Amino acid sequence: MTDPRPVIAAIRDGRGLDGPGAALIAQGLADGSVSDAQAGAFAMAVLTRGTGQAGRVALTRAMRDSGHVLQWDLPGPVVDKHSTGGIGDTVSLVLAPLLAAQGCFVPMISGRGLGHTGGTLDKLEAIPGYLCDQPEEDFRRIVRKIGCAIVAATGDVAPADRRLYAIRDESGTVESIDLITASILSKKLAAGLDALVLDVKAGSGAILKKSDSAGRLAQALVETANGAGCRTTAFITDMDQPLARSAGNALEVHEAIRCLQGEPGALRDLTLALAAECLTLAGQSAEGLAATLESGAAAEAFGRMVAAQGGPRDLLVRPDAHLARAPLIVPVPAPQGRVGRIDVTALGHAVLALGGGRVRADRVGLDRMAMLGDSVGAGAPLAMVHAADDTAAQVAIAAVQAAYTLGEGEVGPLIRDRITA
Repeated sequence: MTDPRPVIAAIRDGRGLDGPGAALIAQGLADGSVSDAQAGAFAMAVLTRGTGQAGRVALTRAMRDSGHVLQWDLPGPVVDKHSTGGIGDTVSLVLAPLLAAQGCFVPMISGRGLGHTGGTLDKLEAIPGYLCDQPEEDFRRIVRKIGCAIVAATGDVAPADRRLYAIRDESGTVESIDLITASILSKKLAAGLDALVLDVKAGSGAILKKSDSAGRLAQALVETANGAGCRTTAFITDMDQPLARSAGNALEVHEAIRCLQGEPGALRDLTLALAAECLTLAGQSAEGLAATLESGAAAEAFGRMVAAQGGPRDLLVRPDAHLARAPLIVPVPAPQGRVGRIDVTALGHAVLALGGGRVRADRVGLDRMAMLGDSVGAGAPLAMVHAADDTAAQVAIAAVQAAYTLGEGEVGPLIRDRITA
């Protein structure tokens, strides 16, 4: 069968998607034999009628197999994690070297900022010389030697997804759970993983703000990844406040380094929880994980990874010498009280307006952001704005002030739920 129209019609009529149909669509997306009109019709049929669970697995596998799939022969498990994105979320920069220090191998293929959320690659490229684009031979060498590497996807990783991603945006089908699931997992599973842990955010700063919506996506991701042969669980985690107190590329790298060097906080707590889940899925002991972080072994692995990917060898001992600093740093004043609610998405947009995130002005952003329940006023600002000039600073100050509400509020658990197959 080479004509995609019967496949599209079957989905449209509620008959689902089978393996051969998924393979036909994925290969046609990759090689161009499926037209834009057919791709749009396919996406709309999936949005309105769904693929069914078996169809979602088939589509994920077919999109994964539309390009190059890595295979490894390493003396330890190959693991990774994926986050749906949030503010202050620099878990990847801590988790990858931490798992490497525990004897795992982490070939992390990451992305750039999406909407108001920051991208791992944008943050790492705030480090002078750091090269996210690595030839496969170098990527393999770094993973084998150091235990982790964080890179951008090459053009031959899940090419069907790259085309369908653009079609979804143009056809108004972005929110399809089936297509979101296949998009996320086709790229992650192309890395040849033994185990994967997913961090699905819920709250005011998440793409999916309600816990039930996040739960549906998490369930779909876990069932599909396990159906495709990769041991996977998911956490639903809180994004009603930033995960860490910094937002902005260079500022978040600073905070990740402080976490690697022992600074406590939610970033550390969530990283340890996700890393422990990775180890458990891979059949490894998570005992001593916190001690590995505190010993400096994870920090050492991070420093070696940065150097191997072109960054400075002394980043951890001289971060201020390498990470850009904004020319203007000013506080965001607040009346006296306690933080009761935070519009975390608004904080993300404030960083983007400063020129942070994917816009790639690495030195700008926010730090010392107040968290829920914190006392502010009387010399305690809502945040510190790092800006290129006074005009940008004043705009950001107003945006941050509007994002915070003082009063009574609840601080929810960092991890709201755990989803298993």
